Amino acid sequence: MKQIVIVGHGGPEKLQVRETADPRPGRGEVRIRVEASGINFADILTRKGLYPDAPRLPAVVGYEVSGVADEVGSGVDRALIGRDVVALTRFGGYSDVVSVPRNQVYEKPPTLSHVEAAAIPVSYLTAWQLLVVMGSLKPGETVLIHNAGGGVGLAAIDIARHVGATIYGTASSAKHAFLIERGVDEAIDYRTKDWSIEVDRLTAGKGVSLITDPFGGTHWKKSYRALRSTGRLGMFGVSGATASKLPGPLRLGALAAGMPLFHPVPLMNSNRSVFGVNLGHMWHEPDMIADWMRVLLAGVAEGWVRPHVDSTFPLDHAGDAQAYIEARRNTGKVVLTT
Repeated sequence: MKQIVIVGHGGPEKLQVRETADPRPGRGEVRIRVEASGINFADILTRKGLYPDAPRLPAVVGYEVSGVADEVGSGVDRALIGRDVVALTRFGGYSDVVSVPRNQVYEKPPTLSHVEAAAIPVSYLTAWQLLVVMGSLKPGETVLIHNAGGGVGLAAIDIARHVGATIYGTASSAKHAFLIERGVDEAIDYRTKDWSIEVDRLTAGKGVSLITDPFGGTHWKKSYRALRSTGRLGMFGVSGATASKLPGPLRLGALAAGMPLFHPVPLMNSNRSVFGVNLGHMWHEPDMIADWMRVLLAGVAEGWVRPHVDSTFPLDHAGDAQAYIEARRNTGKVVLTT
């Protein structure tokens, strides 16, 4: 099989193509001939040496794939062989063959291509946990989605639209028309305006009910201040680390130094709450993830889950794909194809 291996920390040139033997599925596993692999920001942070949960190098990253099940291990129904599937992978997704536990494998909706299906697992599960499971978003509430043009951002728009919330989103102006078309009520250009002033104007000074924020550092402080009473701040990712010019781990240190400290008494007095989401720390809850995934895959058939793929790159060009995302050129998901 072909894999993309991170051979060292640094730029996209640290991604190299290697050939190795096909994996054999172990007990309770399914082997998948991969057609498409989703790219996530954690993959880029791993390459840069900024992802605490990353495997030791050399490593193959990747959390989600879509393809065809071609073999199963003992204890797995052989009727799955030949079926189109989508799966979560605990690393290893940048490959044209993977073996994963059966409870991380789902049937691909027939209306989706493999490329579209590979855009669902990480982004939509993260957004579902942020908005519905922990964010408790209700019809008529307001939600501010930072980085609304990213994979999680577009997934969050679909979910918030389904819930019936009023949606504000931050993104560069070039993405605004598309975001409005997707369901955002007000798009805010964070590059030319202070988004907090715009939120204050849009809510008549009340603030918003829920904010999803992937940036980290002092940005979380600013988001917390933009909440209304009973508002919730959902924190995930630390994408702000890539913007720093500091070397290696110092980037995370600088970001951590700017992070807020939430004391219980001020939280009580302000009637606000904060929570964190990291799908990569949910592997011990496969039944819970499966329940969420079933809702989302049903949402495909119902029409409210609409994965949007900005662009595809051949697996061999994974470095180009990551550079494209780092330059913030994408609106939605970027996917590798085999």
